[in-house]
Amino acid sequence: MKASCLVSAALLAASAMPAAAGQISDGKVKIGILNDQSGVYADFGGKWSVEAAKMAVEDFGGKVQGAPIEIVSADHQNKPDIASNIARQWYDTEQVDAIMELTTSSVALAVQGLSKEKKKIDIVTGAAATDLTGKQCSPYGFHWAYDTHSQAVGTGGELVKQGGDSWYFITVDYAFGYSLKDQTAKLVEASGGKVLGEVRYPLGSTDYSSFLLQAQSSGAKIVGLANAGLDTSNSIKQAAEFGIVAGGQRLAALLFTLAEVHGLGLQAAQGVVLTEGFYWDRDDKSREFAQRFFKRTNRMPNMIQAGTYSAVTQYLKAIDKAGTDETEAVAKQLHEMPVNDVFTSNGNVQADGSMVHDMYLYQVKKPEESKKDWDYYTYLATIPGDKAFMKAEDSGCPLVTK
Repeated sequence: MKASCLVSAALLAASAMPAAAGQISDGKVKIGILNDQSGVYADFGGKWSVEAAKMAVEDFGGKVQGAPIEIVSADHQNKPDIASNIARQWYDTEQVDAIMELTTSSVALAVQGLSKEKKKIDIVTGAAATDLTGKQCSPYGFHWAYDTHSQAVGTGGELVKQGGDSWYFITVDYAFGYSLKDQTAKLVEASGGKVLGEVRYPLGSTDYSSFLLQAQSSGAKIVGLANAGLDTSNSIKQAAEFGIVAGGQRLAALLFTLAEVHGLGLQAAQGVVLTEGFYWDRDDKSREFAQRFFKRTNRMPNMIQAGTYSAVTQYLKAIDKAGTDETEAVAKQLHEMPVNDVFTSNGNVQADGSMVHDMYLYQVKKPEESKKDWDYYTYLATIPGDKAFMKAEDSGCPLVTK
């Protein structure tokens, strides 16, 4: 009888223990934010994305299924080999459960490949190449915030509608640039426009004079900048010096965010049409989140940083719903759960891992139109998610059954 009571007491005690003891590996959930913190994309995501991830953990309560949540971060310097080495060490020796952000497409593709091999979750918010949910998709890989297809449909599509039917591209020479240029070129040509040429340049270049002169001499109505971050800002600055816009051509910044507009200033950036998945002044939820972010960072978030907050939050929700941080169970929940947070409403994850949500077309205000700090955008249009993002069956992802 005494033994029976002891067994019953032990069972009751076990059932009362937090789920972390048996369902959360290593007794904690550890998330790595791996991105560029010192190069051309340092403001694009950078340490600000790390801060957004920490906010997500705090807002979640600091624990999931009774287990503490930890954020670690590192600078991959936009180099796939460095990123892969960090990711491998995180997975093999530091018990990191998931890696997120992953600015730079070549880096994101490398880390996603490693994550697939290690059966770990990765959620990309900083890179854009559609190969992440296309031919190099992963059952554990997810693409948040935006991709090159959504940017092409948004910015490229609007300019074609406005008569910009001849294009010349200045393209950063790696996977992201190729994807952004190719997606936009396909859209231009499908709409009856022409691509007159392209020049490629190395990531992080500071002198764009020869590239801009080639674009100017092409006679194209639109000069498409298939780049991002500081590269885009420098391209726009130098284009003004060469009188490209004054001469009648238009600049299409195919990936331009609030961070770059702020760095460039309204005087230089005014009139640029761009597409983002998030704007801090869009609604009450985005404003509340942005004000809290501003108090921590002295800046408003762009779609990369807000997207990282969303990705971390959704990952934690998936663990909580699954009752475990086991990869297969969490990936299943990520595919099934709707996304409703400060970043988007009614987002959904396709079979290829792409999170589909509305995108927004904006035009950068003239200095005299801005009424307060960080008041940079005029809203032009909403691009519904099913129009902005490629359908899973068209993505080329081998995991998708047509």
